[in-house]
Formats: sequence, C-alpha cells, structure tokens
Amino acid sequence: MTELFGDEADRAQALLREHRDSIDRLDAILVYTLAERFKQTQAVGRLKAEHDLPPADPEREARQIERLEWLSREADLDPEFARKFMAFVISEVIRHHEKLQR
Repeated sequence: MTELFGDEADRAQALLREHRDSIDRLDAILVYTLAERFKQTQAVGRLKAEHDLPPADPEREARQIERLEWLSREADLDPEFARKFMAFVISEVIRHHEKLQR
C-alpha cells in the first residue's frame, strides 16, 4: 500500500469526503424513492382488497423484473443484483397486499 504525505494525503481525504457525501445523498434518494414506491403499492393493495383481486400478479412481476434487468444493463449495474433486489421488493409488496386482504 502506498503511503500518502502532506498535500497528497489532504487531497485524498477531501476526495474521500466528496465520495462519501455523494453516497450519503444517493442513500437518501434511495430511501425516499422506496418510500414513495411503497405508498403507490399500498394504494394498489387497497384497491385490490376492495375489489377482491389477488394480491400477486405473476405476469406483471415477471415483466417488472425483466424491465429492471434491461434497465440495469443500460445503467451498467449487475442485472443479477437488480433482479434479486426487485424480487425482494416485490415480495414485500405482496406481503403488504396480503395483510390488507385480511
């Protein structure tokens, strides 16, 4: 590992802070975006419960995962990670929808 001295170390620390600040902002965006997504899916769940529709829609879920895999490739994100992440989100949505139907 290369040791940094003086100005070089200060520049590295400043750059590290910038990267971490950016990561913190992106984390906040992710959390608020997920919260908004779940507000929308809760509205869908209430609508499904009111009209006695099934909590899961496997065809739509498969299309959403396929779409996310495509978007992830476009964004240079590992499609397998995107698929797993979306599968987790969908499973949580279905769990919420099932609770609304009780």
